[in-house]
Amino acid sequence: MRIAFMGTPDFAVPTLQALVDAGHEIAAVYSQPPRPANRGKKLTPSPVQQRAEQLGLEVRTPVSLKGEDEKRAFAALDLDACVVAAYGLILPRAVLDAPRHGCLNVHGSLLPRWRGAAPVQRAILAGDGQTGVTIMQMEAGLDTGPMLLKGETAVDGKTAGELTSEIAQIGARLMVQVLGDLGAYPPQVQPDEGVTYAAKIDKAEARLDFTCSAIEVERQVRAFNPMPGAFFELNGERVRVHSAEVVEGTAAPGSILDDRLAIACANGAIRPVIIQRAGRPAMALDDFLRGFAVVPGTVIA
Repeated sequence: MRIAFMGTPDFAVPTLQALVDAGHEIAAVYSQPPRPANRGKKLTPSPVQQRAEQLGLEVRTPVSLKGEDEKRAFAALDLDACVVAAYGLILPRAVLDAPRHGCLNVHGSLLPRWRGAAPVQRAILAGDGQTGVTIMQMEAGLDTGPMLLKGETAVDGKTAGELTSEIAQIGARLMVQVLGDLGAYPPQVQPDEGVTYAAKIDKAEARLDFTCSAIEVERQVRAFNPMPGAFFELNGERVRVHSAEVVEGTAAPGSILDDRLAIACANGAIRPVIIQRAGRPAMALDDFLRGFAVVPGTVIA
C-alpha cells in the first residue's frame, strides 16, 4: 500500500520500521519540527525523523496541518492510507478524509479506556492490571474512532518506559496485520461504558505525594519513569526516585523512618531502590546513602 506515516517520539519508531519491513511504500513521513534538546539546547530532530532519514524517506515537519497549502500537499500524495502513532498534531478533516482507507492510529491503551495524551502513565497510576494497544480508525473526536484490533499486556511492576516500549512493539505488529487485510477487521464502534481520559502529565504531578498509600506512591515512581521523573525534596535538594519498594512502617506521611530512607506514607511506607541527586548519576540506595545524610524523624514536606 502507498502510505504516509505520522509520528514523533520513540513510541512511533517501531511502527514506521514495521511498515518499511512489510514492503509498504512510504510516500512521506510527517513528524513534529526539531526541538531544542539537552544542555546546549541544540535543535534536535525527533526520533521518527532521525529513523526516517536513515531509511532514506522523505520527511515533512510542518508546525501545523491546518493551512491550505499543507492540506493540498498531503492530498497530492495520493495515499491508500495514513498511519499515525503519537504524532502530536491535530489532523484536520481534509487530512483525515484524503487517503482512500482513511487514517489509522496506534493508540497505547485498550480503548475506550484512557483516551488522550498519557494512556500508559494513567494506567499505571490507576493500578490497572492490564493495558495494551488499539488500532483504530481516526475521526475528528479525541480517540473516539471505531476500533479495528486490540492487543493486551500485563502492567505488572513495569515502569512507563518499559510498558511504552512493549506496547510500541505490539502496536507495530498489529498495524502491519491490519494493513495486510483491511477487510478482515470490520470497524467496531467504541462503547460509551468504560470511557476514561488520560490527561497530559503535568510536571508538578511528579512530586511524590506521601499522603497517598505506599502502593500509590510506588505507582507514581513507575508512572513517571523515565519522564518527568518522580522526586521529593530533602535538605533543600531535589532527589529523583527511579524505582522504589513498598515496606512496612507507620508514622506521619513523609516521615523518614530509618537510616535507609524508608519514608512513611498514609498507609505503609516506601524505600527508594534506585535514586539520584541533582546533577549526579542514578545509583543504588546504598551508594547514595554513603554521601547523603539521612536523619530518621525528618519529615519530607
